Amino acid sequence: MIVMPANNRGIVAGWLAGRFPGFVGHLYSPGGISSLYDFIPFALDNGRFSVWAAGKEWDESAFVGMLDRVSGSGPGKAPRWVLVPDLVGDRDGTLREWDRWCVRIQGYGWPLAFAVQDGMTPDDVPAEADVVFVGGSTDWKRRTIRLWCESFERVHVGRINTDKWLWEGAEAGAESCDGTGWMRGDQRQLAGLVTFLERNAKGWGNPRGGQLFAGRDA
Repeated sequence: MIVMPANNRGIVAGWLAGRFPGFVGHLYSPGGISSLYDFIPFALDNGRFSVWAAGKEWDESAFVGMLDRVSGSGPGKAPRWVLVPDLVGDRDGTLREWDRWCVRIQGYGWPLAFAVQDGMTPDDVPAEADVVFVGGSTDWKRRTIRLWCESFERVHVGRINTDKWLWEGAEAGAESCDGTGWMRGDQRQLAGLVTFLERNAKGWGNPRGGQLFAGRDA
């Protein structure tokens, strides 16, 4: 499973990417890109969750500007996927946003990710979606990780910041996850991430027990 520290390009993220090539990537939000590198896998977030959590308005022009910038970055700079705009915690609103944005973003030629919200089922996922992005509330997400991985080929899990939930996602079969908490100075937390990456890269199982599914693309 690929771990994507969200919008983090610091020395620790670079060290991890170099030590575990192909298993560490970036998840970029609008305004979060400085440089793109062929050797680090990346995906594009729509930025909706962070502004919702901060009580701010979403900047549509910044999102489109990010897509245009990446599109013009040249060969080898294609994202693994782009998260189509959603509405946090709003099933019907998220489906309306998909209808509004899907064709427009398809024009860039990248895989599209659909953000599932609390109460959704696999039947809610549009046929055009290439990736299921497991959003929603923390409790709901944790209860449904295995459902999404059993139902879809490509699954990304948002907001994973503990080694316990890294293993839960990997063992369920998720392709990737993101989190913002790994590089904030908690050495124990970082050590858990390093242990996970070491064992994941070698195809080893969870040291606490259980089988490891390294992810279909990892």
